[in-house]
Amino acid sequence: MAKYRQSDKLHNVLYDIRGPLLEHAKIMEAQGHRILKLNIGNPAPFGFEAPDAILVDMIRNLPKSQGYSDSRGIFSARTAVVQYYQGRGIQNIDIDDVYLGNGVSELITLSLQALLNNGDEILVPTPDYPLWTASASLAGGTAVHYLCDEENHWWPDLEDMAAKISPATKGIVLINPNNPTGAVYPRHVIEGVVALAREHGLIIFADEIYEKILYDDAVHVNAASVTGDDVLCLTFSGLSKAYRIAGFRSGWMAISGPKEDAEDYIEGINLLANMRLCANVPAQHAIQTALGGYQSINDLILPGGRLKAQRDKATELLNAIPGVSCEPAAGALYLFPRLDPEVYPIRDDEKFALDLLKQQKILISHGRAFNWINPDHFRMVTLPSVEVIEDAVGRLAEFLGSYKQ
Repeated sequence: MAKYRQSDKLHNVLYDIRGPLLEHAKIMEAQGHRILKLNIGNPAPFGFEAPDAILVDMIRNLPKSQGYSDSRGIFSARTAVVQYYQGRGIQNIDIDDVYLGNGVSELITLSLQALLNNGDEILVPTPDYPLWTASASLAGGTAVHYLCDEENHWWPDLEDMAAKISPATKGIVLINPNNPTGAVYPRHVIEGVVALAREHGLIIFADEIYEKILYDDAVHVNAASVTGDDVLCLTFSGLSKAYRIAGFRSGWMAISGPKEDAEDYIEGINLLANMRLCANVPAQHAIQTALGGYQSINDLILPGGRLKAQRDKATELLNAIPGVSCEPAAGALYLFPRLDPEVYPIRDDEKFALDLLKQQKILISHGRAFNWINPDHFRMVTLPSVEVIEDAVGRLAEFLGSYKQ
């Protein structure tokens, strides 16, 4: 019998957020175990529902959503994205610079496939959202990881970034607010990154899907407001997180900067956008209503809001565990705690996460799933209620109290 094997292109493509640990969790669930899934930022299972206005608008437009749309997306939604960025002080984006996608994930892959040749490099943070590294590999390029400094609020280390720029480098990825660390980068950090891009003729890829999920006094600065007219910037955002409709797959990419110097690259983006015909049309109708209506996310992130209370409680409890330290997240939906190697000499963080799953029925993501350097971190989502977080971190503390690898 013939044996059918996966493409060689997949050998360096990893997405362990939904990898072997999740498969083991599914087996346990099939055996009757209840698993607390703290591995993925999926708001709906934790009781976060979409605003009614978005659902109503989508339902009303279903009869008009049965055919393909323009490959870039429907006019009203792209106009809403342009107007949103104009309100953020970004004036060099027009409707033809906006592409709607089946979530940001599709557009990340599309943008890198249109750019990278074999041997090309793109700078990606470590820790990263692993789709960026995987998509670069799938496109034939190489993700070169620059360090984000835990001792400096998880902000990018600009010296390390500069040292890793080579003649093969095509762009720099900024994930801000960051997944998995929750860091939010101040203006001077973004200006430093843009200065490097300007000096070396690089593209900025700004993943800003969590831009509306900010805590305390954090302020989000859109990279495109800093890049101006002389640095090409691709900005990615969408409705999955702030508007709690991850399953609808509604995202966008906006191109700003010297587009005349990127005509050939943009032609490649258009080719790939045309090949997939269009994004999910019903979900496109959610964008105008979401961006123009009442921003209910503010009720969740301000003092007294559920997301802020959960972040606060999770941070407090994690830092109370001996040998665990956790930088408070300034944004997003995650924490990225550190396990002191002197207290917990973990050699294999994936095995650590698997042991936690087996013993305490809690599913987390191990740190090296985010291309972190050492087996001393893990990521947990802060979406569960305060009561569930208290129980989960208590079980984690019990597990760590006797854990030996």
